[in-house]
Amino acid sequence: GRDSVGARRRETEGCRPNKRPQGKMRLGIGGEGMNKKLPVLGLCLALLLTAMIFAGCGGEKKQADVIKIGADLEMTGGNATFGQSAANGAKLAIKEVNAKGGVLGKQLTLIVADNKSEAAEAANAMQKLVTQDKVVAVIAPIASSSVMAAAPINLQAKVLAISPTASNPKVTVDPDTKKVREFVFRAAFIDPFQGSVMANFATRSLKAKTAAIYIDNSSDYAKGLAQFFEETFVKNGGKIVAKEAYLQKDTDFKATLTKIKGQNHDVMFVPGYYQEVGLIARQAREMGMKLPLMGGDGWDSAKLAEIATPAAINNGFFSNHYSPDEKSPAVTAFVEAYKKEYNSVPDAFAALSYDATRMIIEAMKKANSADPVKIKDELAKTKNFAAVSGSISFSENHDPVKSAVIIEMKDGKLTFREKVTP
Repeated sequence: GRDSVGARRRETEGCRPNKRPQGKMRLGIGGEGMNKKLPVLGLCLALLLTAMIFAGCGGEKKQADVIKIGADLEMTGGNATFGQSAANGAKLAIKEVNAKGGVLGKQLTLIVADNKSEAAEAANAMQKLVTQDKVVAVIAPIASSSVMAAAPINLQAKVLAISPTASNPKVTVDPDTKKVREFVFRAAFIDPFQGSVMANFATRSLKAKTAAIYIDNSSDYAKGLAQFFEETFVKNGGKIVAKEAYLQKDTDFKATLTKIKGQNHDVMFVPGYYQEVGLIARQAREMGMKLPLMGGDGWDSAKLAEIATPAAINNGFFSNHYSPDEKSPAVTAFVEAYKKEYNSVPDAFAALSYDATRMIIEAMKKANSADPVKIKDELAKTKNFAAVSGSISFSENHDPVKSAVIIEMKDGKLTFREKVTP
C-alpha cells in the first residue's frame, strides 16, 4: 500500500541529492551538506556503470555466439515459388545443425534478402547482406542472370555465394576474362549437361528425329539450354526444324505456336520457367498439338500443372536435380523432415538449397573457422559430398559433377522417369 511505497522511497532517497537547504551550505571537513552525499552518489554511479558494462558485454557475447549466413533469393516476383522453396531448404538445414549444437560452438542464423526476381535487385540484396549484415556466406539467387549481376559485389567483399540452381556456364566462369569467379559456386549441374541430357532423352527414349525449339529470349538460362540441346540433338543425327522465341511475362503464344505447328517435328523443347511454359502447354494442346513437350528444371513447380491444367501438361518431360520419389536413404530422410516442417513435398529448389547450405556448413567445420575466405577455400575442395541431389564433387570451375533425373508429368504430378549419370 501507500506505506510500502513510502518505505521504498526512503530506502532509495540516498541515491538522489536532497533539495538545497535555504541557508548557506558548509563544505568544510566535518560539514553537513554535499560532503555526506558524495560517497553515496559515487556508489550509485559505480553500480550504474557496472550494470551498463555487463549489459554491453552480454550484448556482445550474444552477437558473437551467432554465425550469419545470407540468402539472396526470389521471395517475390515471377520466380517467387522457387525462392520460397530455396529459403525453406536452407532454413531446414540450419535448424537441423543448430539442434545438434551448431557450428564452432555457435548457432547459425539465416538472413533472407528478397531480390524480387530481378537482376538489379539481386545486386542490391547482395550488397546489403555482405556489407550491412556481415554474413560469412550467401545462398545466391536462383536465376543465372541474377547471380551474375550480384557476383562483382560478393567478389569484392570476398564472401562466397553458392547458387542452388543457376546453371548457365557464365555463372562461375567470367565470359570476358575466361577466369573462374573465385567466390561463386553452384549446387546445380550446368546447362551443357542438362541440355545434353534432354537431347539424348529425346533421341534415345522418345525416338525423336526432328525437334522445334521455343525459348525465352529474355533468359540466359533458356538460351544456354537451347544451345546445348541443339548441339547434342544434331550430333545424335536429329534435325531442328523450327526455332522461335518469346519474352518473360508474355501470355499469348498462339501466333508463334501456329508457325511451329506448321513444321513437321516430333518434339518441342521449351526451356523456360513454369509461368510461361504452363501457358504455352495449354495453348498448344488447345490448338491440337499432342507431341511431347520437353524442358529443363525451370519447369519444377507445383503451379505448372495449375497454369497448364493437368491434362495439357501430360506427355511433358523435363530434366531435374532430384526426385522426391527416388528411394535412397538421403532423399527419404530429407522428404520426411521437410514434410514435417512445411507440410508439403520438397521440390528440387528446396533440395538444392538444403544441399548448398549443408556444403557451406561442412566447409566451415573443415576450416574450423567462420572466416569467409577460409570457408571458400574448403568449399572448393569438396569431393564426394553426400547430398540429397546425389554425390557432389566440385570441378575446377566450381561446378558440381553429379547425376540428373528425368521427370515425366502424369495428370499434373511430377513422376520419376529415369536417372542419368555424367
